[in-house]
Amino acid sequence: MTPTRVVLADDHAIVRAGLRNALLEVAGLEIADEVGSGPELFEALARQPIELLIVDIAMPDFEPVAAVRQIKARYPDLKVLVVSAHADEAYVVGLLDAGVDGYHLKDQPLADLQLAVQRVLSGDRWISGPLVERLLRRRSQTAAPVAPLTRRQRELLRLLAQGHDNRTIAQQTGLSVKTVENHLTRLYRSLGVNSRSEVLSFLMRHPEVLASSGGAEDEPAGAAESGRSLAVLLVDDNPRYRQQLGRLIGKSYQAVRVFEADDVAEAVRLAENVKPQLALIDVVLTDEDGIYCARRVKAVSPATRIVLISAYPDREFHRLGLSAGAVAFLDKKDLDAAAVRQVVEDALG
Repeated sequence: MTPTRVVLADDHAIVRAGLRNALLEVAGLEIADEVGSGPELFEALARQPIELLIVDIAMPDFEPVAAVRQIKARYPDLKVLVVSAHADEAYVVGLLDAGVDGYHLKDQPLADLQLAVQRVLSGDRWISGPLVERLLRRRSQTAAPVAPLTRRQRELLRLLAQGHDNRTIAQQTGLSVKTVENHLTRLYRSLGVNSRSEVLSFLMRHPEVLASSGGAEDEPAGAAESGRSLAVLLVDDNPRYRQQLGRLIGKSYQAVRVFEADDVAEAVRLAENVKPQLALIDVVLTDEDGIYCARRVKAVSPATRIVLISAYPDREFHRLGLSAGAVAFLDKKDLDAAAVRQVVEDALG
């Protein structure tokens, strides 16, 4: 039987040696590579097929949440087990939301690590025992109502969820770093959180705050009528086009929540949490494939009706899109109010 190839990622050689020795007792494993930083990890994953990644989140040049999302988008079948000394439940929830398959605390017995590896490889999710009670207690807490967010606040939340730092957020929004810091301070206060990890935890429990509502463009989410029955996911790497399309959908159907994504990882995360009835996905995303995105969205939300859109209609795109689970393929130039209304009615039908 072909062994399961494993990469060990930790910036301390002595820790990697301990992990390696513990895993020698698990049948069918092969340590294919060992790395100590973020760049080394991505190079190792690109060199050969890997089935299991065991990773510490406190490595040099490694932003764990953003990195995990990127790794899961590139290697969807790869199992990721975090082995960390960090026990903060908000941080754990953020990484679980990003797609890790297990979170193991370093101070737990080696026998538990071996069991964690076996569970993760069998398709289960693993969380170290001491964390379970904290997570259950956190999930059972009732959060206070959140004031409706503006488009700017939703955009900042979206960029935070992607793992961007303040400088990158400033570049993408056209704001100064100081202005971004001020916006985030007010946003944290509105959400009742104190850190980025708590923001990620909050978004996992309340994905609806990222949605805009049907109606006026500047109307904050939550201001439309309460009887919403349609959630729509827009996946396009052009924020201006997403805004225009979202406005068209809002005019066609007032009782709607519109969620936006500009890459595959974000689209899959939203689809898994929100389960939208309708997804409009551009075929060509920056450095990514919209047809692959459609396939991933369909995998995590089978009931979602997927419509592919493109500025470059192509028969081969159409054929591949239908095979990925899309129900229709539309030319961007034809997406006027009437076409959008028909797409929405079909989704509701």
